[in-house]
Amino acid sequence: MTVKLLGVPYDAHSSFMQGPAEAPAAVRAALTCGSANWHTELGVDVGPDSGRWQELGDVDLAGLHNPEDVEQALAAIRNSAADAVADGSPLLSIGGDHLVTWPLVEAVSARYSSEQSNQAELTIVHFDAHPDLYDELDGDRFSHACPFARIMEQGLATRLLQFGIRTMTEHQRQQAERFGVEVSQLREWDGQMPTLSGPVYVSVDIDALDPAYAPGISHHEPGGMTTRQLVDAIHQLGAGGATLVGADVVEVNPRRDINDMTAMVGAKLVRELLGQLS
Repeated sequence: MTVKLLGVPYDAHSSFMQGPAEAPAAVRAALTCGSANWHTELGVDVGPDSGRWQELGDVDLAGLHNPEDVEQALAAIRNSAADAVADGSPLLSIGGDHLVTWPLVEAVSARYSSEQSNQAELTIVHFDAHPDLYDELDGDRFSHACPFARIMEQGLATRLLQFGIRTMTEHQRQQAERFGVEVSQLREWDGQMPTLSGPVYVSVDIDALDPAYAPGISHHEPGGMTTRQLVDAIHQLGAGGATLVGADVVEVNPRRDINDMTAMVGAKLVRELLGQLS
């Protein structure tokens, strides 16, 4: 099936600073700037004429960037994603802050639920510096620090595996235990990904990377992954028995970027994910 590429320019519930809403445009510009070719490291041609993906543009969020409009914004994202995957196509999204993963997963998960038990069959692999499992942050249950609490509350995934984690509060530890989240803290990670089966959704927060590799992020958390480690991990997922059915790249913040370095990293990840999804 043809991968659907969808931009989600939303960051109204970012906790520290805004800017990720500008990422879809920045990453697309890096993707098409001519600095790099369209072949993935594994030799897959994902160029615009390859027939492997379809550009859907951005979710229409006109007038929905005030925090109080969040329910309407989430519905618009969810509906756009549901339309994209209605024919069984994989979905690749460029955010936006990490809140957008929640409605994207809602749409993808609905295609992989057991009709008998109404239980999701989706596995989520999440790369991030932070677990994003807060029940609420500063009184906000829609914060970009909360999407995986919402996802697990709704039973949208049978498994949630997290990699790159290097800052975890006691509350988030309790949340991880509550939801059975499999957390691999970066200081303990050996670079190996587990062998998975069934449908898998991959969510990449760009701050999984060390700020040296991706300075254009809102939350600079030193001690992160290298770009090499992250790309290798994505390749491992595609090499196992799992079927990658969706992915997102979120939290690129062009307002803090240096010479478009982070936008180029985002474009690199988009290319590699296109190769794995198609």
